[in-house]
Amino acid sequence: MGFTGFPDEAFIFFEGLEADNSKAYFTRHKHLYEDAVRAPMLALTDALGPEFGAAQLFRPYRDVRFAKDKSPYKTHQGAFIDTQPGIGLYVEVSAAGLFLAGGIYTQAADQVARYREAVSADLSGKPLTRIVADLRARGYEIRGDRLKTRPRGVPEDHPRLDLLRHRSIYAGVRAEPEPWVHTPEVESRVRVAWREFAPLVEWLSTHVRGSELPRR
Repeated sequence: MGFTGFPDEAFIFFEGLEADNSKAYFTRHKHLYEDAVRAPMLALTDALGPEFGAAQLFRPYRDVRFAKDKSPYKTHQGAFIDTQPGIGLYVEVSAAGLFLAGGIYTQAADQVARYREAVSADLSGKPLTRIVADLRARGYEIRGDRLKTRPRGVPEDHPRLDLLRHRSIYAGVRAEPEPWVHTPEVESRVRVAWREFAPLVEWLSTHVRGSELPRR
């Protein structure tokens, strides 16, 4: 069955999970998760697959082994398409609506080193400046883990100091659960956003690449 949108029940499910993040709630409402959240997300990523590639749907369970917050379930459902390990395109549904992103959410030390080397060099750094400026002009936020001060060894007057502060970088946009999120229009909006994220994803895939270190 093709993608028809995310039903009201998807947002109702996550509102309830935020209020009662327990095994009892999830078990009692698992049919809502399967029918209103997981199934539509699979249908959406299947529809986008021929253009962007196969997606990985994240499990609803949190890894709480080393976390202070022991809540067992994620309060969102995400799906990710990678071009390199950790680099790619993302879509998420939650009680707040939809979130679309493209880039890299977290980088290993070797990736940070390659990123800063590429940003520092004019030949590769200037194109990233243009990519970021274009994304901002289109209304996207540029996010990521950033240092509050400049990286060690970087001069104060470096023309791309703001980008060099990033330890990770991605473009993103949020959409509240307005009427269109219940319709097939979601697919076209995700498609447009992911196409516009493509230059950033391609730049990262070329210059940062996947981590050389094993990931958990």
